[in-house]
Amino acid sequence: MGFLKSLFGTSNPKDEKILPWIDLTTIAQLDEVKERSNSKTQLIFKHSTRCGISKMVINQFIDNYEIEDTNVDLYYLDLLSYRDVSNEIGYKFQVIHESPQLIILRNGVVVAHGSHGAINAIELQKMV
Repeated sequence: MGFLKSLFGTSNPKDEKILPWIDLTTIAQLDEVKERSNSKTQLIFKHSTRCGISKMVINQFIDNYEIEDTNVDLYYLDLLSYRDVSNEIGYKFQVIHESPQLIILRNGVVVAHGSHGAINAIELQKMV
């Protein structure tokens, strides 16, 4: 069981290293995210809580995350619980839905996005 835990992480990805997650739970928040991106980089992490690959990727993301809270806002979307929000992200920001997915916004537009292994390949320091 320890091997599987180290491979896939815990059932709650927020348990180990604490990141400054902001829960993304409503469609109305997307307007705020877009507006805030004019002065501060916004990150949206879309996560499927039932997918082993998504758990592995978010755990890697958490382990490697080293951005100062003052430089970005980091949103967490449980896309199974808030499917309507996930769908609206695709429409509003013109990105095809994937899971897991990281979306980076600046000045009201998506400047980068990635899914699966490509999430951890994004050089966040250059995006901030």
